[in-house]
Amino acid sequence: MLRFLLGRIAQALITLFIASLVIFAGLRLSGSPADFLLPPDATPRDRQAMIERLGLDEPLFVQYVIYLGEMARGEFGTSLRNRQPVADLVWARFGNSLGLATVALAVTVIVSVPLGVAAAVYRRRTWDKFALSVALLGQALPAFWTGIVAILIFAVWLDWLPAAGIGDWTHYVLPALTIGWFTSAGIVRLLRSTMIDSLESEYIKLARSKGLGEGAVVWKHAVRNALLPVVTFLGFMFSIMVTMSIATEVVFNWPGLGRLAYEAMRTRDFPVLQFTVIVFVGTVIVINFIVDILYVVLDPRIRT
Repeated sequence: MLRFLLGRIAQALITLFIASLVIFAGLRLSGSPADFLLPPDATPRDRQAMIERLGLDEPLFVQYVIYLGEMARGEFGTSLRNRQPVADLVWARFGNSLGLATVALAVTVIVSVPLGVAAAVYRRRTWDKFALSVALLGQALPAFWTGIVAILIFAVWLDWLPAAGIGDWTHYVLPALTIGWFTSAGIVRLLRSTMIDSLESEYIKLARSKGLGEGAVVWKHAVRNALLPVVTFLGFMFSIMVTMSIATEVVFNWPGLGRLAYEAMRTRDFPVLQFTVIVFVGTVIVINFIVDILYVVLDPRIRT
């Protein structure tokens, strides 16, 4: 176990290093933030002075070494756009994204697991066709379009729910449903496929021959074994919900990490975008580690 943990920590550090190098170099190639910080009538001299003040006149290698040193000390700089500490900005937005992703994950599980199981048990019948139709629409419709239509129907026409921003539980409904529908589509199709294989396996036939009820056969035996690939997909999609729901957060004006990354990209706010990407990568690493642990809980054979 200790060897496993040390190996995972080493992989995480290497991944974070590569991610920091890629985003650092990519941002420098995209242009200079001085173009956004200076007024349109700024002179070349003003521009050069701004570049020197930001430390962008140093060679890229020197800039990167300075950046790594600051990260090692827990210093992530100050936002070029609003002059606030980067860590404070990112962690505040991260909490909002994590909360929204958690609600969206709950929606995903509540909707997709019963639909996926029903599609497999009632294969080629009405439930199966309905579940596959939901999955097809969820994967085909872009998230930003689904969000706009949801706002139009439930916020504008019916006036049931708020259209944007963050507040009480009602503000979570539309963005969580928008994110959760897309994820549910993949879970329904995956769970249907794995459930069909599970229901046709020998141990299910043995369970039925022993006289177990159909409910116990399906939910106690078939579903548990069919959930292994689903857990992997859920873990991966949860990290996507937390870190990459940029379109949904922009449409609903949700003050999350994705919207912060979008705003930082537009203004070339290097310190904010660099730390945001590091948090993105770290989130994916942590969630994948949790998925590995859940694997052991679901299938004790993996412990060996």
